[in-house]
Amino acid sequence: MTGATETTAVKDRHVGRLGAVDALRGFALFGILIVNSTYLASAYHGTGVEDPGVGGPLDDAVRAIVATFFEAKFFLLFSFLFGYAFTLQLASADRARARFVPRFLRRLTGLFLLGVVHAVVLFPGDILTTYAVLGLILLVFHRIRPRTAVRTAVVLFGGTAAAYALLAVAVTLWSAHAGLDEVAAAADAARATEALRGDAASVVSAHLDQLADVVFMLAFFQAPAALAAFFLGLAAGRHQVLSDITGYGRLLRRLQAWGFTVGLGGGAVYAHASLAHPSTAYQILALGVDVITAPLLAAAYAATVLRLANGRHGRTVIAALAPAGRMTLTDYLTQSLACALLFTGYGAGLVGRVPPTGVASIALTLFAAQALASRWWLGRHPYGPAEWGLRAWTTLSWPDWRTGPRRGDNPARSVQSGSVARRAATRPDS
Repeated sequence: MTGATETTAVKDRHVGRLGAVDALRGFALFGILIVNSTYLASAYHGTGVEDPGVGGPLDDAVRAIVATFFEAKFFLLFSFLFGYAFTLQLASADRARARFVPRFLRRLTGLFLLGVVHAVVLFPGDILTTYAVLGLILLVFHRIRPRTAVRTAVVLFGGTAAAYALLAVAVTLWSAHAGLDEVAAAADAARATEALRGDAASVVSAHLDQLADVVFMLAFFQAPAALAAFFLGLAAGRHQVLSDITGYGRLLRRLQAWGFTVGLGGGAVYAHASLAHPSTAYQILALGVDVITAPLLAAAYAATVLRLANGRHGRTVIAALAPAGRMTLTDYLTQSLACALLFTGYGAGLVGRVPPTGVASIALTLFAAQALASRWWLGRHPYGPAEWGLRAWTTLSWPDWRTGPRRGDNPARSVQSGSVARRAATRPDS
């Protein structure tokens, strides 16, 4: 009897550790929703021009909070987990005795196609296409040593920050060409707002018009940082850091200390420059500061979630965040769909009509609904709908669609099989 109890305890701890990773992924999804919803709710966001439909001290405070604590931080968490999951997919293919390269290339192709449709139809600021392209680089260097991977990440972060610093100097020296044409920017944003309130063709046309600027931002800001986070995740995956964090308590505390001081300070500089001094040398320099400090704040977030998920209230944290973390692809696409129905002509056409406070409230409500819906869905299915489709394409097989007893099954055996399926679905590589 004692042996059975000990075995159950070991399994519970194992599932809890996997659940902690899912909780971290769910937390990253929440942060991405907070940021993306601000862009979906206003065509003026990120242009340096105030949206004439919103304003006020409370809204200014919300925008400052989002810029300081959320922007340019949570995609790093997602990118880190992408690199970490890459090592688990390698192991999964090895266990299945499957050829990994064709399998992973199919996965990237699936992500890219989903991302293209997502960018054109729902939200130009798509990250799936970026991950698909950067995944090719990860594949080429997948045999890299962990220490080399970390050094490569540091070089990428440092090189990108240095490039922004040099650009800020150039803008300062040629100040006659600097500054923001507020009249032109406001006119462009107003035209985009009207297009987004139009019919489906008008919405798609507005998205296509925005794609060039979005691709530029992704290529020169997000992509290098995301690739660096890929390599950090790869290094962590090689050492299986997230499979058991009990030996990394001191490191996690240090990450919290540095992240919530230096990282948060960098976030404050980034927010001040972006909101008060857009399109200036100061803002460009602040982007470079954020490239260096945002990973520290993202790491502090990760350390906090992992410590909470493995602490006294771990079951509560995992129950709240892990279901969404197991369905990130489905929930990511659903977030864009829900916001598109709210803010564009696909539905209510509220773009430019909801203040930042309202947008944040909508994002919080939407994520809470997704967490509940994800928990309900995963009680009946081992994968989210989008995850199921991507997995089917990746493995060229038909994954199980439902979880639980099947007709003709022995009830006791069905309960056991359902438990095993749920544990397997909790795996980060599922």
